[in-house]
Amino acid sequence: MMTAQPRNHAEKSLSAIVPLFNEQELVELSLQVLVDQLQATGHPFEIICVDDGSSDGTLGQLYRRADSDKRIRVVALSRNFGKEAAMAAGLEVADGDAVLFLDADLQHPPELIPQMLELWQSGYDIVNGVKEQRAREPFVYRIFANLFNRLMAGAADSDFRGASDFKLLDRQVADVLRQLPETRRFFRGLVAWSGFRSVRLPYAVKERAAGKTKWSSLGLLRYSIRNLLAFSEMPLRAVATAGFCTLIFSALLAAWQLYRFVTGWTLSGFTTVILLQLFLGGLLLTGVGIVAVYLAEMYGEVKQRPLYVIRRPRESELVQHEPTEPSAVSNQLSAGNQKSES
Repeated sequence: MMTAQPRNHAEKSLSAIVPLFNEQELVELSLQVLVDQLQATGHPFEIICVDDGSSDGTLGQLYRRADSDKRIRVVALSRNFGKEAAMAAGLEVADGDAVLFLDADLQHPPELIPQMLELWQSGYDIVNGVKEQRAREPFVYRIFANLFNRLMAGAADSDFRGASDFKLLDRQVADVLRQLPETRRFFRGLVAWSGFRSVRLPYAVKERAAGKTKWSSLGLLRYSIRNLLAFSEMPLRAVATAGFCTLIFSALLAAWQLYRFVTGWTLSGFTTVILLQLFLGGLLLTGVGIVAVYLAEMYGEVKQRPLYVIRRPRESELVQHEPTEPSAVSNQLSAGNQKSES
């Protein structure tokens, strides 16, 4: 059995990716807390804020903060592409030796960053933040969340109990994820699929520091179904299994009816026939519907449209400097890398 080999990361850099959507109440507080925690680690760092098409003042606040702190970079998407696309956009521009993903609402505790870095330095390629207890949620939502995690655990052959997007990835893991071509992405599943050495770090989910969640029940349901379809063929296998079981049931029923005919106890009327037709018709339509949904997902992939579109800011939106320019941050990271290599 291979053991984790410690790494010398005294001068290695860290990229923190923070997706945001209509979080103007949280921008200042979230970035200040994150900057304080990252400064305390002693590592060169950058914070990549990905605005996922916010319609409030989130983007303007990000530009103002980035103008005063060159360690903060802003990536603005042209519209709301979704959290998966926002994380992929941040990953594409991240330069750090380790890449941290966390939400802006501070429910992912930034105070665990030093512990995550320690685990990374000890040789783990992936540090998974897992929820030891969930925040206050409706009972029905909690049931569906547990069901989704169980289904994904079977699909990815990994433990998804308490799974979250709060993760720290080594550079080699980040590079593998960047090279994956699919646009129907499920970040947690792809991280588990990569197969790198990982460790689970439990954390207690905090209440949002401000504002309200932007996820609706319907949105979460669509998100769960899409991820399940994108990462698992389980629904197709379920349809095939149901069809096989129906075939066996039909054969047994036919044998039973033949026996009753021979013994003179044949059922009269069309009740049995009608019930069988309704059952088989419903099963066939369900199977065709599931296949159609998969075809729709395949159609989306075949079009090869980009996962996201980055919008370049206008001069009037900036204070002094272009916050998406990586020069200041890249120079800092390069200096840190050169020190570590020497």
